[in-house]
Amino acid sequence: MAAESSPNTDIEALSYEEAREQLVGVVSKLEAGGASLEESLALWERGEALAKRCEQWLEGARKRLAAARDQAAEEG
Repeated sequence: MAAESSPNTDIEALSYEEAREQLVGVVSKLEAGGASLEESLALWERGEALAKRCEQWLEGARKRLAAARDQAAEEG
């Protein structure tokens, strides 16, 4: 029997912009209300995963900027 994959496995392949756009959609759906408890929990979990993906992208960007600054300081 194959292992069941998480419904959020696609998130790792998203760009920052895609993840942020989807996160905005999730927040809008949660704020609108009307979803069942089960749907709300699934949206919340997806939102958490999307937020984590955005943070990964931002942390990577911070590290790249720091490396570029360090290299420029060494050269200058």
